Amino acid sequence: MYQRILVPVDGSSTSNAGLAEAVKLAKLTGARLLLLHVVDDLPILVSAEGMSAMSGDIFALLKEGGEKVLEQARASVASQGLAVDIKLLESLNGRLCDHVNQQVTAWKADLIVLGTHGRRGASRWLLGSDAEQVLRSAAVPVLLVRSDASQ
Repeated sequence: MYQRILVPVDGSSTSNAGLAEAVKLAKLTGARLLLLHVVDDLPILVSAEGMSAMSGDIFALLKEGGEKVLEQARASVASQGLAVDIKLLESLNGRLCDHVNQQVTAWKADLIVLGTHGRRGASRWLLGSDAEQVLRSAAVPVLLVRSDASQ
């Protein structure tokens, strides 16, 4: 059964739904969790607003926010008696799925659990789907957890 579960987290209700499901599974199997947060600097670099306001302060705030997300998630998991590791990555390039797959290999994960909005049609096409990219490219099983449809 699964012993090393990688869980991408960003603090959203969608990723929290994925984390909650990973915790349930880890309690059943005695698995260790790796909580992964990727600070993606690229959208700031390519936006007009970002170009005018680009400074080390913005990147520091993004990193600080990521650290808070990870620490809150880590504390929640640890309070339930589960083993948990955290990883913060800063990225100027690459898709989330690439970073997830790198961590699957480096940490030797045997399952990925992540939340998904379950978008369809034009909204999925326009907004893309990180979850779908992870699912298509993962070398290990992926458990997608759909968030509450009202969100």
